[in-house]
Amino acid sequence: MSTAVSAKAPKVALEFESNDLVQLLDPDGRRLADSHYDPFVADITDDRLTALYEDLVLVRRIDTEAVALQRQGELALWPPLLGQEAAQVGSARALRKDDFVFSSYRESGVAFCRGIELVDLARAWRGTSASGWDPYAVGMATPAVIIGAQTLHATGYALGCVKDGVDSVAIAYFGDGATSQGDVNEAMVFAATFHAPVIFFCQNNQWAISEPVSLQAVRPIADRAPGFGIPSVRVDGNDVLAVTAVTREALERARSGGGATFIEAVTYRMGPHTTSDDPSRYVDPLQREEWAGKDPLARLEKYLQLSEDEAARIAARADEVANDFRTACKSIQDPEPLSLFDNVYATPHSGLARQRSRYAAYLEGLES
Repeated sequence: MSTAVSAKAPKVALEFESNDLVQLLDPDGRRLADSHYDPFVADITDDRLTALYEDLVLVRRIDTEAVALQRQGELALWPPLLGQEAAQVGSARALRKDDFVFSSYRESGVAFCRGIELVDLARAWRGTSASGWDPYAVGMATPAVIIGAQTLHATGYALGCVKDGVDSVAIAYFGDGATSQGDVNEAMVFAATFHAPVIFFCQNNQWAISEPVSLQAVRPIADRAPGFGIPSVRVDGNDVLAVTAVTREALERARSGGGATFIEAVTYRMGPHTTSDDPSRYVDPLQREEWAGKDPLARLEKYLQLSEDEAARIAARADEVANDFRTACKSIQDPEPLSLFDNVYATPHSGLARQRSRYAAYLEGLES
Protein backbone atom coordinates (compact mmCIF):
# COMPACT_ATOMS: atom_id res chain seq x y z
CA MET A 1 0.00 0.00 0.00
CA SER A 2 1.40 3.38 -0.97
CA THR A 3 1.09 6.03 1.73
CA ALA A 4 2.60 9.34 2.68
CA VAL A 5 5.68 9.19 4.88
CA SER A 6 4.77 9.85 8.51
CA ALA A 7 6.64 12.38 10.60
CA LYS A 8 8.14 9.53 12.66
CA ALA A 9 9.46 7.51 9.72
CA PRO A 10 13.08 6.50 10.35
CA LYS A 11 14.13 6.48 6.72
CA VAL A 12 16.12 9.18 5.01
CA ALA A 13 14.32 9.00 1.69
CA LEU A 14 16.25 11.23 -0.66
CA GLU A 15 15.78 9.30 -3.87
CA PHE A 16 13.04 7.38 -5.59
CA GLU A 17 11.60 4.66 -3.33
CA SER A 18 8.31 3.28 -4.58
CA ASN A 19 7.19 2.04 -1.15
CA ASP A 20 7.40 5.60 0.20
CA LEU A 21 5.26 7.10 -2.54
CA VAL A 22 1.69 7.09 -3.70
CA GLN A 23 1.92 5.14 -6.94
CA LEU A 24 -0.87 3.86 -9.18
CA LEU A 25 1.18 3.06 -12.30
CA ASP A 26 4.61 1.56 -11.81
CA PRO A 27 7.51 2.07 -14.25
CA ASP A 28 6.57 -1.14 -16.06
CA GLY A 29 3.08 0.17 -16.75
CA ARG A 30 1.31 -2.05 -14.22
CA ARG A 31 -1.80 -0.65 -12.53
CA LEU A 32 -1.44 -0.81 -8.76
CA ALA A 33 -4.48 -0.94 -6.50
CA ASP A 34 -4.79 1.62 -3.71
CA SER A 35 -7.98 1.57 -1.66
CA HIS A 36 -7.55 5.18 -0.56
CA TYR A 37 -6.61 6.85 -3.86
CA ASP A 38 -8.43 4.68 -6.41
CA PRO A 39 -11.77 6.44 -5.78
CA PHE A 40 -10.18 9.78 -6.68
CA VAL A 41 -9.47 8.55 -10.22
CA ALA A 42 -12.38 6.15 -10.69
CA ASP A 43 -13.73 8.33 -13.51
CA ILE A 44 -10.50 8.24 -15.51
CA THR A 45 -11.16 5.70 -18.23
CA ASP A 46 -8.59 4.52 -20.75
CA ASP A 47 -9.86 7.20 -23.13
CA ARG A 48 -9.15 9.89 -20.56
CA LEU A 49 -5.76 8.35 -19.84
CA THR A 50 -5.04 8.51 -23.55
CA ALA A 51 -5.88 12.20 -23.48
CA LEU A 52 -3.46 12.65 -20.59
CA TYR A 53 -0.83 10.73 -22.53
CA GLU A 54 -1.35 13.07 -25.49
CA ASP A 55 -0.82 16.02 -23.14
CA LEU A 56 2.46 14.48 -21.97
CA VAL A 57 3.65 13.98 -25.54
CA LEU A 58 2.70 17.50 -26.64
CA VAL A 59 4.30 19.12 -23.60
CA ARG A 60 7.53 17.19 -24.14
CA ARG A 61 7.55 18.09 -27.83
CA ILE A 62 7.07 21.80 -27.09
CA ASP A 63 9.88 21.63 -24.56
CA THR A 64 12.20 19.89 -27.02
CA GLU A 65 11.41 22.49 -29.67
CA ALA A 66 12.03 25.33 -27.23
CA VAL A 67 15.49 23.97 -26.39
CA ALA A 68 16.26 23.75 -30.12
CA LEU A 69 15.04 27.33 -30.64
CA GLN A 70 17.30 28.55 -27.87
CA ARG A 71 20.30 26.74 -29.34
CA GLN A 72 19.53 28.42 -32.66
CA GLY A 73 19.41 31.88 -31.11
CA GLU A 74 15.65 32.34 -31.34
CA LEU A 75 15.16 32.27 -27.55
CA ALA A 76 17.48 33.87 -25.05
CA LEU A 77 16.94 31.16 -22.44
CA TRP A 78 14.69 28.19 -21.70
CA PRO A 79 14.16 26.15 -18.51
CA PRO A 80 13.58 22.55 -19.68
CA LEU A 81 11.03 20.31 -17.96
CA LEU A 82 12.12 16.99 -19.50
CA GLY A 83 11.13 14.22 -17.08
CA GLN A 84 8.65 16.32 -15.12
CA GLU A 85 5.73 16.17 -17.55
CA ALA A 86 3.53 13.88 -15.43
CA ALA A 87 3.88 16.02 -12.31
CA GLN A 88 2.74 19.09 -14.23
CA VAL A 89 0.04 17.59 -16.44
CA GLY A 90 -1.45 15.35 -13.75
CA SER A 91 -1.86 18.22 -11.30
CA ALA A 92 -2.91 20.88 -13.80
CA ARG A 93 -5.64 18.75 -15.36
CA ALA A 94 -7.16 18.21 -11.91
CA LEU A 95 -7.83 21.94 -11.49
CA ARG A 96 -11.03 23.79 -12.24
CA LYS A 97 -11.11 26.82 -14.48
CA ASP A 98 -11.72 29.13 -11.51
CA ASP A 99 -8.72 27.81 -9.55
CA PHE A 100 -5.60 29.93 -9.82
CA VAL A 101 -2.02 28.86 -10.51
CA PHE A 102 1.14 30.51 -9.23
CA SER A 103 4.22 28.96 -10.79
CA SER A 104 7.96 29.19 -11.03
CA TYR A 105 9.71 29.47 -14.40
CA ARG A 106 9.68 25.76 -15.32
CA GLU A 107 5.94 25.11 -15.48
CA SER A 108 5.37 25.42 -19.22
CA GLY A 109 3.49 22.11 -19.04
CA VAL A 110 1.04 23.60 -16.55
CA ALA A 111 0.73 26.69 -18.74
CA PHE A 112 -0.10 24.52 -21.74
CA CYS A 113 -2.83 22.75 -19.77
CA ARG A 114 -4.28 26.09 -18.67
CA GLY A 115 -4.78 26.99 -22.32
CA ILE A 116 -2.06 29.59 -22.70
CA GLU A 117 -1.32 30.35 -26.34
CA LEU A 118 1.92 28.94 -27.74
CA VAL A 119 3.15 32.38 -28.74
CA ASP A 120 2.67 33.59 -25.17
CA LEU A 121 4.88 30.78 -23.85
CA ALA A 122 7.77 32.22 -25.83
CA ARG A 123 7.49 35.97 -25.23
CA ALA A 124 9.44 36.35 -22.00
CA TRP A 125 12.12 33.85 -23.04
CA ARG A 126 12.57 35.64 -26.37
CA GLY A 127 13.12 38.84 -24.43
CA THR A 128 10.24 40.79 -25.94
CA SER A 129 7.98 40.94 -22.88
CA ALA A 130 8.28 41.07 -19.12
CA SER A 131 5.46 38.54 -18.74
CA GLY A 132 3.63 36.90 -21.62
CA TRP A 133 -0.08 36.56 -20.95
CA ASP A 134 -3.07 37.99 -19.10
CA PRO A 135 -3.20 36.05 -15.80
CA TYR A 136 -6.91 36.58 -15.29
CA ALA A 137 -7.81 35.25 -18.72
CA VAL A 138 -6.26 31.84 -18.03
CA GLY A 139 -6.22 31.55 -14.24
CA MET A 140 -2.43 31.49 -14.04
CA ALA A 141 0.01 34.15 -12.96
CA THR A 142 3.04 34.75 -15.11
CA PRO A 143 6.15 32.86 -13.90
CA ALA A 144 7.98 33.98 -10.78
CA VAL A 145 11.75 33.98 -11.18
CA ILE A 146 12.38 35.01 -7.57
CA ILE A 147 12.66 31.60 -5.93
CA GLY A 148 9.67 30.74 -3.75
CA ALA A 149 7.95 34.14 -3.96
CA GLN A 150 4.90 32.61 -5.65
CA THR A 151 4.00 30.63 -2.52
CA LEU A 152 3.22 33.89 -0.72
CA HIS A 153 1.20 35.11 -3.69
CA ALA A 154 -0.79 31.85 -3.75
CA THR A 155 -1.50 31.99 -0.02
CA GLY A 156 -2.68 35.57 -0.27
CA TYR A 157 -4.93 34.73 -3.22
CA ALA A 158 -6.35 31.75 -1.33
CA LEU A 159 -7.18 33.94 1.66
CA GLY A 160 -8.96 36.26 -0.78
CA CYS A 161 -11.05 33.34 -1.99
CA VAL A 162 -12.17 32.72 1.60
CA LYS A 163 -13.06 36.39 2.02
CA ASP A 164 -15.05 36.29 -1.24
CA GLY A 165 -16.96 33.20 -0.12
CA VAL A 166 -15.95 31.08 -3.14
CA ASP A 167 -14.52 27.57 -3.14
CA SER A 168 -11.76 28.26 -5.66
CA VAL A 169 -8.29 26.99 -4.76
CA ALA A 170 -4.83 28.43 -5.32
CA ILE A 171 -1.89 26.19 -6.17
CA ALA A 172 1.79 27.14 -5.98
CA TYR A 173 4.42 25.20 -7.93
CA PHE A 174 8.05 25.28 -6.82
CA GLY A 175 11.14 23.09 -6.76
CA ASP A 176 12.95 21.30 -3.97
CA GLY A 177 15.50 24.10 -3.73
CA ALA A 178 12.79 26.65 -2.99
CA THR A 179 11.87 24.88 0.25
CA SER A 180 15.03 26.34 1.80
CA GLN A 181 13.77 29.87 1.10
CA GLY A 182 12.09 31.87 3.82
CA ASP A 183 9.18 32.81 1.56
CA VAL A 184 8.01 29.20 1.30
CA ASN A 185 8.12 28.65 5.05
CA GLU A 186 6.42 31.97 5.77
CA ALA A 187 3.68 31.09 3.29
CA MET A 188 3.06 27.82 5.09
CA VAL A 189 2.81 29.63 8.44
CA PHE A 190 0.08 31.91 7.08
CA ALA A 191 -1.68 29.10 5.22
CA ALA A 192 -1.83 26.88 8.30
CA THR A 193 -2.88 29.66 10.66
CA PHE A 194 -5.70 30.92 8.49
CA HIS A 195 -6.73 27.58 6.89
CA ALA A 196 -6.05 28.93 3.42
CA PRO A 197 -7.36 26.83 0.51
CA VAL A 198 -3.94 26.48 -1.11
CA ILE A 199 -1.87 23.59 -2.42
CA PHE A 200 1.90 23.73 -2.10
CA PHE A 201 3.10 21.57 -5.00
CA CYS A 202 6.80 20.81 -4.72
CA GLN A 203 8.41 19.16 -7.73
CA ASN A 204 11.37 17.45 -6.12
CA ASN A 205 13.46 16.93 -9.24
CA GLN A 206 16.55 16.10 -7.14
CA TRP A 207 18.49 19.21 -8.15
CA ALA A 208 18.61 22.88 -7.13
CA ILE A 209 20.70 23.89 -10.14
CA SER A 210 23.80 21.77 -9.39
CA GLU A 211 23.08 21.10 -5.71
CA PRO A 212 21.58 17.67 -4.98
CA VAL A 213 18.57 17.54 -2.69
CA SER A 214 20.58 15.51 -0.17
CA LEU A 215 22.56 18.65 0.73
CA GLN A 216 19.50 20.51 1.95
CA ALA A 217 17.11 17.79 3.11
CA VAL A 218 18.09 14.99 5.48
CA ARG A 219 14.48 13.80 5.56
CA PRO A 220 11.81 13.75 2.87
CA ILE A 221 10.76 17.30 2.04
CA ALA A 222 7.12 16.41 2.68
CA ASP A 223 7.99 15.82 6.34
CA ARG A 224 8.46 19.57 6.83
CA ALA A 225 4.85 20.59 6.26
CA PRO A 226 3.27 18.78 9.25
CA GLY A 227 5.49 20.88 11.49
CA PHE A 228 3.50 23.89 10.27
CA GLY A 229 0.21 22.03 10.75
CA ILE A 230 -0.25 21.19 7.07
CA PRO A 231 -0.91 17.60 5.95
CA SER A 232 1.49 16.33 3.32
CA VAL A 233 1.88 13.50 0.86
CA ARG A 234 4.71 12.14 -1.28
CA VAL A 235 3.71 10.94 -4.72
CA ASP A 236 5.52 9.35 -7.63
CA GLY A 237 5.87 12.45 -9.76
CA ASN A 238 6.38 10.34 -12.89
CA ASP A 239 2.97 8.69 -12.46
CA VAL A 240 0.37 10.97 -14.02
CA LEU A 241 -2.53 8.98 -12.54
CA ALA A 242 -1.19 9.13 -8.98
CA VAL A 243 -0.42 12.83 -9.30
CA THR A 244 -4.01 13.43 -10.42
CA ALA A 245 -5.32 11.45 -7.45
CA VAL A 246 -3.36 13.27 -4.74
CA THR A 247 -4.10 16.66 -6.32
CA ARG A 248 -7.80 15.90 -6.40
CA GLU A 249 -7.69 14.91 -2.74
CA ALA A 250 -5.93 18.16 -1.87
CA LEU A 251 -8.46 20.16 -3.89
CA GLU A 252 -11.33 18.41 -2.12
CA ARG A 253 -9.79 19.21 1.27
CA ALA A 254 -9.30 22.85 0.35
CA ARG A 255 -12.81 23.32 -1.04
CA SER A 256 -14.42 21.79 2.04
CA GLY A 257 -12.64 24.11 4.46
CA GLY A 258 -9.83 21.73 5.39
CA GLY A 259 -7.10 24.18 4.45
CA ALA A 260 -3.76 23.64 2.80
CA THR A 261 -1.96 20.53 1.57
CA PHE A 262 1.70 20.01 0.76
CA ILE A 263 2.43 17.65 -2.14
CA GLU A 264 5.95 16.44 -2.82
CA ALA A 265 6.05 15.03 -6.35
CA VAL A 266 9.24 12.96 -6.51
CA THR A 267 10.60 13.19 -10.03
CA TYR A 268 13.86 13.90 -11.85
CA ARG A 269 15.14 16.74 -13.99
CA MET A 270 16.49 14.89 -17.02
CA GLY A 271 17.95 17.99 -18.65
CA PRO A 272 19.81 21.11 -17.54
CA HIS A 273 18.54 23.62 -15.00
CA THR A 274 18.28 26.05 -17.91
CA THR A 275 19.86 26.06 -21.32
CA SER A 276 22.80 27.99 -19.83
CA ASP A 277 23.63 25.06 -17.56
CA ASP A 278 25.86 22.02 -18.25
CA PRO A 279 24.60 19.11 -16.10
CA SER A 280 27.35 16.80 -17.37
CA ARG A 281 29.64 18.59 -14.89
CA TYR A 282 27.75 17.36 -11.85
CA VAL A 283 25.23 14.61 -12.78
CA ASP A 284 26.20 10.96 -12.44
CA PRO A 285 25.26 9.40 -15.81
CA LEU A 286 24.30 6.16 -14.05
CA GLN A 287 21.77 8.03 -11.92
CA ARG A 288 20.30 9.68 -14.97
CA GLU A 289 20.08 6.31 -16.72
CA GLU A 290 18.26 4.84 -13.71
CA TRP A 291 15.69 7.61 -13.80
CA ALA A 292 15.28 7.27 -17.56
CA GLY A 293 13.83 3.83 -16.79
CA LYS A 294 11.06 5.56 -14.80
CA ASP A 295 10.08 7.86 -17.66
CA PRO A 296 6.50 9.18 -17.27
CA LEU A 297 5.63 8.75 -20.96
CA ALA A 298 7.06 5.26 -21.30
CA ARG A 299 5.09 3.79 -18.41
CA LEU A 300 1.80 5.15 -19.73
CA GLU A 301 2.63 3.80 -23.19
CA LYS A 302 3.16 0.36 -21.68
CA TYR A 303 -0.13 0.53 -19.83
CA LEU A 304 -2.26 1.85 -22.70
CA GLN A 305 -0.70 -0.21 -25.52
CA LEU A 306 -2.04 2.20 -28.11
CA SER A 307 -2.78 1.09 -31.63
CA GLU A 308 -0.35 2.11 -34.36
CA ASP A 309 -2.94 4.49 -35.79
CA GLU A 310 -3.52 6.22 -32.45
CA ALA A 311 0.19 6.52 -31.73
CA ALA A 312 0.76 7.94 -35.21
CA ARG A 313 -2.06 10.45 -34.72
CA ILE A 314 -0.55 11.70 -31.47
CA ALA A 315 2.94 11.89 -32.96
CA ALA A 316 1.62 13.88 -35.92
CA ARG A 317 -0.22 16.21 -33.57
CA ALA A 318 3.00 16.73 -31.59
CA ASP A 319 4.89 17.68 -34.75
CA GLU A 320 2.11 20.08 -35.70
CA VAL A 321 2.18 21.77 -32.29
CA ALA A 322 5.98 22.03 -32.40
CA ASN A 323 5.81 23.65 -35.82
CA ASP A 324 3.14 26.07 -34.59
CA PHE A 325 5.30 26.93 -31.60
CA ARG A 326 8.36 27.56 -33.77
CA THR A 327 6.36 29.72 -36.20
CA ALA A 328 4.78 31.69 -33.37
CA CYS A 329 8.12 32.24 -31.67
CA LYS A 330 9.83 33.53 -34.80
CA SER A 331 6.90 35.77 -35.68
CA ILE A 332 7.09 37.79 -32.44
CA GLN A 333 7.89 41.40 -33.23
CA ASP A 334 10.27 43.47 -31.15
CA PRO A 335 8.34 45.88 -28.92
CA GLU A 336 8.48 49.64 -29.32
CA PRO A 337 11.28 50.91 -27.06
CA LEU A 338 9.08 53.33 -25.14
CA SER A 339 6.64 50.53 -24.27
CA LEU A 340 9.18 49.72 -21.55
CA PHE A 341 7.35 52.29 -19.43
CA ASP A 342 3.86 50.86 -19.97
CA ASN A 343 2.13 49.18 -17.04
CA VAL A 344 5.00 49.81 -14.62
CA TYR A 345 2.60 51.49 -12.18
CA ALA A 346 -1.17 51.30 -11.93
CA THR A 347 -1.34 55.09 -12.04
CA PRO A 348 1.09 57.25 -14.10
CA HIS A 349 3.17 59.73 -12.15
CA SER A 350 5.64 62.51 -12.84
CA GLY A 351 8.76 60.52 -12.01
CA LEU A 352 7.97 57.85 -14.58
CA ALA A 353 6.98 60.49 -17.15
CA ARG A 354 10.31 62.24 -16.62
CA GLN A 355 12.24 59.00 -17.16
CA ARG A 356 10.22 58.24 -20.28
CA SER A 357 10.91 61.70 -21.69
CA ARG A 358 14.64 61.38 -21.09
CA TYR A 359 14.75 57.94 -22.69
CA ALA A 360 12.84 59.26 -25.71
CA ALA A 361 15.39 62.04 -26.08
CA TYR A 362 18.20 59.51 -25.85
CA LEU A 363 16.64 57.42 -28.64
CA GLU A 364 16.19 60.49 -30.80
CA GLY A 365 19.87 61.28 -30.33
CA LEU A 366 20.82 57.86 -31.67
CA GLU A 367 18.85 58.51 -34.83
CA SER A 368 20.37 61.92 -35.56
